[in-house]
Amino acid sequence: MINIKILRKSIDKTAVKLLKKGFILNVKKFNKLEKKRKKIQIITENFRSIQKNISKKIGNIKNLENKKKYLKKNKKISKKINKYNKKFYKIKKKIHNFMIKIPNILSKDVHFGETSFDNKIIYNYGKFKKMDFEIKNHVDLGNNINGFNWHASTKITGSNFVIMQGNLSKLYRILSQFMLDLHISFHKYQEIYVPYIVNENSIYGTGQYPKFKSDLFFINSKKNKKQKKYFLIPTAEVPLTNLVKNTILKKSDLPCMFVANTPCFRSESKSYGKKFQGLIRLHQFDKVELVQITHPKNSSTALEEITSHAEKVLQLLKLPYRKVLLCSKETNFSSKKTYDLEVWFPSQNTYKEISSCSNMSDFQARRIKARYFDIKKNKNLYVHTLNGSGLAIGRTLAAILENYQLKDGSIKIPKILRKKYMNGLKILK
Repeated sequence: MINIKILRKSIDKTAVKLLKKGFILNVKKFNKLEKKRKKIQIITENFRSIQKNISKKIGNIKNLENKKKYLKKNKKISKKINKYNKKFYKIKKKIHNFMIKIPNILSKDVHFGETSFDNKIIYNYGKFKKMDFEIKNHVDLGNNINGFNWHASTKITGSNFVIMQGNLSKLYRILSQFMLDLHISFHKYQEIYVPYIVNENSIYGTGQYPKFKSDLFFINSKKNKKQKKYFLIPTAEVPLTNLVKNTILKKSDLPCMFVANTPCFRSESKSYGKKFQGLIRLHQFDKVELVQITHPKNSSTALEEITSHAEKVLQLLKLPYRKVLLCSKETNFSSKKTYDLEVWFPSQNTYKEISSCSNMSDFQARRIKARYFDIKKNKNLYVHTLNGSGLAIGRTLAAILENYQLKDGSIKIPKILRKKYMNGLKILK
């Protein structure tokens, strides 16, 4: 949630900034709500001032009859205060509901753009492997080594789920271990095991709800005859960021650096087709997620850092990729600035997103009330939150299958994984 003070001070300038994201701020509605809030607040404060003066007089009155009159008057004022308190609560709720629909304000260096074609390529990394044979896609390659069982996954659950078996499922599993080892030992993240089911407050706190309600899997649970709504996590960003919910950290605690490997559940029904087949877009997939909680002054530097941590995985696996700065309308709801890492898929002669790294500034922190105590200013200030995929396991596996394919359809295992993780196995057949 953006700071309401920004709207109160410069709503017209803010409206222009939000247009870059394609969001039309209803300035008229906000001003109307604010006008009503101020009016109710002034009336309430006036009544409180009157009540305060009456209370002082009551303390000095010795005549019982006069005292009763003032007590009766005080009671009437209390009723009016309660009445306007209820009105104030209602208007505050309306303002809150208005505010939660407003996206984060973009960083100044995020350029305007409408679609992914307008994203800015920062640089390309790595070389494409020469393949003097017919290039197969990762689905055909996985089927060729008997690594996928699509029929069984459809029979057990439905479309857009996967069953892997044999050495392919082993490679999938060890990829997550390889990533965790790198981020924990080399990048110094703290490993966290988190619940895969979260409550409504948590999913709201990171901005996925209510904005992306249709993309979420939810569970209704009855407890003590009351229906409670839970959500399957769309990413470990949700539980990891909420670790600091309703918390006041010490400045010395920052940055907090968390990593978790979890399944992710997304019910998105769009963009299915040949280019999204196989492991590219599933309802359930695994991801190693990186989250940083930082001092506001350090979040811009932390975004570069967290992105480089995700890049290191691709570099060690020797997978060609590019770093892309998302344009304004491609930057997501909660993000101030986002880099995507896109890995090369030779079968489609294109790059596909494998990691998204974002600086959320204080947007999520305001929703979850995550703060730190500033000794110099002698007050609590909001932290900044960042997250990034380090990486999506399924897409990493798909990229390995395609970039390491051999002429006979077998798969060469990346050198860094062979000895420590695959017991010396060099080829998947």
